[in-house]
Amino acid sequence: MNSIQEVLVALRRVIRATDLHSKHLAKTTGLTAPQILLLQTIRDKGEVTIGELANEISLSQATVTSILDRLEKRELVFRERSKEDRRKVHAYLTDQATEILKEAPIPLQEHFARQFGDLQGWEQTMIISSLQRVAQMMDAQHIDAAPVLDIGVLDRQSTVMDKSETYPIKNED
Repeated sequence: MNSIQEVLVALRRVIRATDLHSKHLAKTTGLTAPQILLLQTIRDKGEVTIGELANEISLSQATVTSILDRLEKRELVFRERSKEDRRKVHAYLTDQATEILKEAPIPLQEHFARQFGDLQGWEQTMIISSLQRVAQMMDAQHIDAAPVLDIGVLDRQSTVMDKSETYPIKNED
């Protein structure tokens, strides 16, 4: 296998790993990776505003609001206006969301972050530089992307509404 093929295979593996993990999350929890990340952030931060959530997970307020709308419809979160400052709205988890998070697999970016954090500084810099260069070579350096390993639009509707339903998985290989 030549160098170009090796790079393309490695890229394809990253894409497939992300896709397969997203499907696994959807199948086991009925949620997308961004939804789980948002729920975990609410759990970890406690009382948190929409703006604070957006900053914490590096998504726009509009995207966070859209994800929260979907989670609220599923009765996994609720929002309340602050009693001290009526301009602020806080997001909270329901008991159902807390239970889902106890059973949810670790999001792929969390697993990656742990391993990446264990690397030497020079290794981290080399990986960042190489991936930025690959993005540039693919004319993708201007594409807006959040630091969430997931396939597709971040505020999309989950296709799985409950664990008892089946999740269609297409074999792309």
